[in-house]
Amino acid sequence: MLARLVVILALALLAARPAGAQGFAGLGSTAAAEGFATPSPDTRLSFPRDHGPHPDFRIEWWYLTANLTGPDGTDYGVQWTLFRTALALGEAEGWASPQIWMGHAAATTPQHHYFAERLARGGIGQAGVHSDPFEAWIDGWQMAGEDFDSLRLTARGAEFAYDLTLSAEGPLVLQGVNGYSVKSADGQASHYYSQPHYRIEGTLTLPSGPVAVSGQGWLDREWSSQPLAADQTGWDWFSLSFDSGAHLMGFRLRGARGDFTSGTWIAPDGSATPLAPGAFQAAPLELADVAGRQIPIRWRVTLPERGLDVEVSPLNRQSWMGTRFPYWEGPVRVTGSHAGRGYLEMTGYE
Repeated sequence: MLARLVVILALALLAARPAGAQGFAGLGSTAAAEGFATPSPDTRLSFPRDHGPHPDFRIEWWYLTANLTGPDGTDYGVQWTLFRTALALGEAEGWASPQIWMGHAAATTPQHHYFAERLARGGIGQAGVHSDPFEAWIDGWQMAGEDFDSLRLTARGAEFAYDLTLSAEGPLVLQGVNGYSVKSADGQASHYYSQPHYRIEGTLTLPSGPVAVSGQGWLDREWSSQPLAADQTGWDWFSLSFDSGAHLMGFRLRGARGDFTSGTWIAPDGSATPLAPGAFQAAPLELADVAGRQIPIRWRVTLPERGLDVEVSPLNRQSWMGTRFPYWEGPVRVTGSHAGRGYLEMTGYE
């Protein structure tokens, strides 16, 4: 009970800061980032080391989304995310640890969206990450394996559970330039890489019972200390996998001075080409009432240099994560010049 109270209080203090001065969930706060490490374009990522935590940086996450299909052809979506946030520099044992962990898990069907949240304090064994062999956990939720190419993923909420195996069928992808991903005209950035090539099989358990599922997964790893500019209020992030075998990661960061967009084109062989700021374009086509908010749930996404002009539509419009920092997160379908499936995350819609 004490652990939960400590974590809730810390998160509440972060959330109490004016949104316009810090961006979504405090990610644009210059004051909070003071003293922490800053991403550098000269850094070269190293594995398996960088699969693990980076306590010199204030914020990071391990984030898996999956498009799955059942035996009868029904489509499903699954999300698993572990966040680490440092309240102060340095390490300490037990309750003195400044590390706060937060886990989100979700399962989406065409009719329902289920989600759960877990909170933990670092230093007491309730949550953490090891790089080799890889293990990320919070309470009973776990992503683990001998290496990053072969993982088992588990989570359980009040109305859903899943137990999935992930097998990489392609290389890791460094986002931006060598894993240095710029997020604003002011130069805010993160270290960012992905594994968009997971083949997934396992069991998804819903109120109606267990379902054998299979499909594709995309895992993102990102860390920074201030990934947003102070005026950026949120983002629209797309991870799209096309029937051709190519992939596209693109994001639109919304700010008082206009949008900042960027992304990466990933060829079927896994080779990645970073996109120049502004090359990726995403425009809302339709708004829907979601949790009392107007959310852009249907989009036109264009990338002229690749001949891409597609419509992105949700499997379930009501894919709202009613967590302490609420956001929209769900599986999407892609039609137009390229066909495929993917995931869409939208934050900062108050």
